[in-house]
Amino acid sequence: MKQPSTHRTLRTLLTAGMVATALTASATPASADRHDALKRDLGLTDSEVARLRTAETEAMDREAELRDTLGSDFGGVHLDAASGELTIAVTDPEAVPTVERAGANAEVVTFGESALNGFVDSLNSVADQADEQVTGWYADIADDSVVITVREGGTAAAEALVARAGVDERAVRVTKSDERPQLFTDIIGGNPYYFDGYRCSIGFSVRRGSESGFATAGHCGEEGTETSDPEGTVAGAYFPGRDMGWVRITDADTVTPLVNRYNGENVTVAGSREAATGSSVCRSGSTTGWRCGTIRSKNQTVRYIEGTVTGLTRTTACAEGGDSGGPWLTGSQGQGVTSGGSGNCTLGGVTYFQPLNPLLSHFDLDLVTG
Repeated sequence: MKQPSTHRTLRTLLTAGMVATALTASATPASADRHDALKRDLGLTDSEVARLRTAETEAMDREAELRDTLGSDFGGVHLDAASGELTIAVTDPEAVPTVERAGANAEVVTFGESALNGFVDSLNSVADQADEQVTGWYADIADDSVVITVREGGTAAAEALVARAGVDERAVRVTKSDERPQLFTDIIGGNPYYFDGYRCSIGFSVRRGSESGFATAGHCGEEGTETSDPEGTVAGAYFPGRDMGWVRITDADTVTPLVNRYNGENVTVAGSREAATGSSVCRSGSTTGWRCGTIRSKNQTVRYIEGTVTGLTRTTACAEGGDSGGPWLTGSQGQGVTSGGSGNCTLGGVTYFQPLNPLLSHFDLDLVTG
């Protein structure tokens, strides 16, 4: 749900993913602020944060290496945030030694990432036939299952959907949840950009040829919508189905590789390497600032009132209305832009983001890095 804006922010204020030319601030990709945010939001000690950040970098390296080496035997990656332990799922027992030689734990699974994502696609194909008691579904790599979330009494509806989609019922786990996912565009305040009297958060700076702008959520304005603070035009929007969009800005605005941490400093975006499930992830938003959590699963389908969105990433970080479109990072690597979720930053909740690389590919955009 959206609410009309009641005020506008001065153009000299920092915004996530873009800095007004009248103001500069230091960019520190490994500052104490992210360290403190991880301690606060994940309940970790100093040594546990340091270990987790090292493990996340290693997980990115091992995933890229083993995905290529194992080919069809590759079943997915999961990182345990508490222990820093990396697990590579394989669908063939003979692939275990290859994983162990790479320094990771191997787990033989029945289905694996590719099959689970195929089941998610099958469910997506019949999403419009799902009962309202079914709130979403996603691939759980760590559990080697597809999880369907339902409201109280919705188990039968989930089972009917599984049968309709032709999904192997052995791969499905139905869980009850009180979540009521909604889009985060309804609270006024913070560092916004505006469209038609509503507000979202700026994501990552991007370029397409000679054009400049920023990535954001697809539900933050239809194509052709004019924006202000900064001034621009929604050049592309894909929602529902996906939740990806981008805004082309005027020449008066300057794109930078910076993301606002809301403490007077910024993080410099170095790239868009995808973090493993279980990794920590932090987000910036115009309502609740800089918040962190962990990646719980990928390829999540969410059934918002406004329409079904597929291919999202599920996290434990909190967010609130107005944070939509804001950037997500693991270290200095961009991960995605805020879509929606449930809960808030007082009680906690679940938040979903639209992965960044599919967004860049869909709109043929280049990420601005430093």
